[in-house]
Amino acid sequence: MFQRFIKRPWVTFVAKTLAYFLIMLFLIYLYGYSGVTGGHFIYNEF
Repeated sequence: MFQRFIKRPWVTFVAKTLAYFLIMLFLIYLYGYSGVTGGHFIYNEF
């Protein structure tokens, strides 16, 4: 029964969309956490 539910086209579409959305949120979070001026660039001291 569960395998029949997963093989429906709309279920796979929703699952993939949710997965991509979570990946995008995670990448945006990582970018916001580091920030453009977040840390020192390694070669600034030379």
